[in-house]
Amino acid sequence: MTDATALTAPMGKMRPKRLLVLAIMLALSVAPGQLGELTRELMTDAYVQVSVFVAATLLLFYGAERLFSFDIGESLSRARGAQVPLAALLGATPGCGGAVVVVAAYSSGHVGFGAVVATLTATMGDAAFLLIATRPDAAIIVLPLSLLVGILSGWLIDHFHTVEYRASTLASCELAPLIGRTRPQDVAYLVLAAPGLVVGAAQLAQVEINALFGIPVQWIALAGTFLGLTIWATSKLAAMTNTHDSPLTRMAEETSFISVWVIGAYLAYDYVAEFAGVDIELLFQSIAPLLPLMAILVGLIPGCGPQVLVTTLYLNGVIPFAALMGNAISNDGDALFPAIALNPKAALMATLYSTIPALIVAYGFYVLAPGFMN
Repeated sequence: MTDATALTAPMGKMRPKRLLVLAIMLALSVAPGQLGELTRELMTDAYVQVSVFVAATLLLFYGAERLFSFDIGESLSRARGAQVPLAALLGATPGCGGAVVVVAAYSSGHVGFGAVVATLTATMGDAAFLLIATRPDAAIIVLPLSLLVGILSGWLIDHFHTVEYRASTLASCELAPLIGRTRPQDVAYLVLAAPGLVVGAAQLAQVEINALFGIPVQWIALAGTFLGLTIWATSKLAAMTNTHDSPLTRMAEETSFISVWVIGAYLAYDYVAEFAGVDIELLFQSIAPLLPLMAILVGLIPGCGPQVLVTTLYLNGVIPFAALMGNAISNDGDALFPAIALNPKAALMATLYSTIPALIVAYGFYVLAPGFMN
């Protein structure tokens, strides 16, 4: 594959479904009675508790990346003996961009298969931004441990696995059109996120703020939420942002994507608890030994959305740290999409290899430290 067509076409077909999701969210938020009130409260909580912190983290990260940019692919090709640690480090970097670079470098023959396993094992994808923004104490454990597991896994693969899954034709892959300018909606998203961040920070300090500049917090949060949903539903960026997009564009696009899954998790959890009368936490406790395995299996699903959902469940106290850790190691985020497109056999084998350390680490925490970071 020499262009983005194969990767971007599926996302283009999904756009009507995204618009449908936007319409459903809007209908739920304006519904009469308890349903509408609960929906608006949950959307407000999701925005000020998660979205604004993710936006701030992304803007800081992408701004620094733009400021100190360098050619990662070229550095990898020259690294030789240090390829596995560098690949794992790129994978452990929040987001999917670093892992995608390694996958593309493998397809073009610049790195070995151990580097692919290392980066896919170490990556947590966009869920890392969510964890950093909301539970930095957990992130400081998850990300370095994923990095270490990725390095060890890559070295073991290079030592014992001598088969390379090279594609017959070397390929290059661009995941999104190049956009050099910042769009008006990106600026608007930042303008709304700034006061939301003030409210979120105040809540962390246990200071209640009901209005800013005379504007109710809920209005700001709902405006930011639906602007994000609109950006997500109408985006022309077919797969994911890249370093050619402005930091503001990358922040708005990826925060919007993450927020959709966070809102979905918030609504699903409280709807079931409120309207179905089901105690989800008690239900999950009844199958506690299976939760790490279930989180690891979710990690095998391509894309960051399901992984954001797992992280959200952890943040809500529904699943233990062991399950989060297993998912962080087993999931490949959006990097699995280009891996499948460029070299499906290598993608499959690398994903299967990552489940082995995921099982060991997850159940190690579950058995030896069941209450750790819960």
